[in-house]
Amino acid sequence: MSTPEFRPAPLLGNPHLQSILSSHRLRQWLRRRELAALNGSSRHTLLDCGDGVRLQGWYTPATSTDPRGLVVLLHGWEGSARSNYMLSTALALRNAGFAVFRLEFRDHGDGQHLNEGLFHSGRIGEVVGAVGDVARRWPVGPLMVAGFSLGGNFALRVGLHAEAAGLDLRHIAAVCPAIDPANVLRAMETGPWFYHYYFMQKWRRSLRRKQAAFPQRYRLDELLRRLNMRQLTEALVLREGEFASLDDYFNSYSIAGERLSRLPVPASILTSADDPVIPFDDFRNLQLPDHVRLLVTPNGGHCGFLENWRLGSWAERFVVDACSRA
Repeated sequence: MSTPEFRPAPLLGNPHLQSILSSHRLRQWLRRRELAALNGSSRHTLLDCGDGVRLQGWYTPATSTDPRGLVVLLHGWEGSARSNYMLSTALALRNAGFAVFRLEFRDHGDGQHLNEGLFHSGRIGEVVGAVGDVARRWPVGPLMVAGFSLGGNFALRVGLHAEAAGLDLRHIAAVCPAIDPANVLRAMETGPWFYHYYFMQKWRRSLRRKQAAFPQRYRLDELLRRLNMRQLTEALVLREGEFASLDDYFNSYSIAGERLSRLPVPASILTSADDPVIPFDDFRNLQLPDHVRLLVTPNGGHCGFLENWRLGSWAERFVVDACSRA
């Protein structure tokens, strides 16, 4: 564990300011011309993820005829392929010579209609399947996966399943990955109220879209009105019938303790000691192989790492550097 050279601008070191500004629409406005060019060169694609599951995403080719590789980007919970960090990181990777695919998880963005079953974080198989489909469609060089928050958790779990799935995965980059889901939920419940409010608003909106897409299956209005995050999580995962309890669900996607000790793929993990969403103590007990590096900054908030008041993120350079190691 070491501290890289990340130094936020004066007055920009507060973790809540970092976390909130990183998701603010001002970031896209400041880079609107570059992002317009990125979006203009990106192609919407429906992926075959196996077992009838379809996920959507956007492929952006490299600017050169000799790409340095292909990076699949994974967003966080209730994020999307259009989240600030996904767009800015895709832009940084493309400028560095990589092709990029921004994958969208089940029921995120506007994809609630694509699959009848609800999203939950135990659905690693379909994400592995999506990465495999991307690799088959665009064999343009070494394959990497990079993820943020819950997407970082998924990225590391893709690495655990890569060999069995026949994926030649060369490197993983994970920014503020969720380590122990039970502790993440506890942090949301006991931390500043606005994080719980922010995520619940986005989740309720997504679930209402799911209900509208499959009205014959879902009647969620009463649950959405009266349940908090813990209660709603438990009610929905038990309804899907794959888990015996909330703890059983959390255990299905935890990467805490020794779970990453057998990770066969080289990886780079970035987190901040002041992350208000992902408890830093969860990183202290990780058992990591020698080919996995963990970088910790004193500041950065949750997926922020904003360096300046133009809201450029050091995490983008971290991901580019990690992918360049393949």
